[in-house]
Amino acid sequence: MLSFLAPEHLISTFGLLGILAVVFAESGLLIGFFLPGDSLLFTTGLLVAEGTYLHQPLWLVCLLVAVAAVAGDQFGYLFGRKFGPALFRRPDSRLFKQENLTRAHEFLATYGARSIILARFVPVVRTFTPIVAGAGRMDYRTFLVCNVIGGVLWGGGVTLLGHQLGQIAVVKDHIELMLIAVVAVSVIPVAIEVLRARQQNRPRHVA
Repeated sequence: MLSFLAPEHLISTFGLLGILAVVFAESGLLIGFFLPGDSLLFTTGLLVAEGTYLHQPLWLVCLLVAVAAVAGDQFGYLFGRKFGPALFRRPDSRLFKQENLTRAHEFLATYGARSIILARFVPVVRTFTPIVAGAGRMDYRTFLVCNVIGGVLWGGGVTLLGHQLGQIAVVKDHIELMLIAVVAVSVIPVAIEVLRARQQNRPRHVA
């Protein structure tokens, strides 16, 4: 990870406003896919526990992060609804790859409305899924409900996890390994859904 995108550097430089801006951008802006998400939220919770850089109460930080996450997805949905068809015809560039849209489209096609929640825990996919949902004209109420649930579970949940584990000495002494573990654990909900889908699609042999 580039040093200026390291979670602690972002937090020490820009504070809570920087965290909210990153969460918003990574949740629904095309250029936000490369920003740290899970590791940033985990580090946020850890630093709130330590009282380092962040001195706001935990409940307020979790609330604001969840709001920023929901707002980012809302923007992505509206952006996709208006410009989505043109995006699928846009050529690749340094910051834009058609394969990212394709991955999000396949994710949405596989899991339907649940993908809005599950995508929160998958880097890159979480950035493009609301855009694809908007381009595909997903029912707005369905999207909104799933967006709020996903934003709260991811934004508030990962931050809270960092806060709780951040009070354990071994976690603070091995923060790099913990950040890797958080990213790995965050894909568990998707892995469960993949296994469940394969189980349901497996042909049944009739005796």
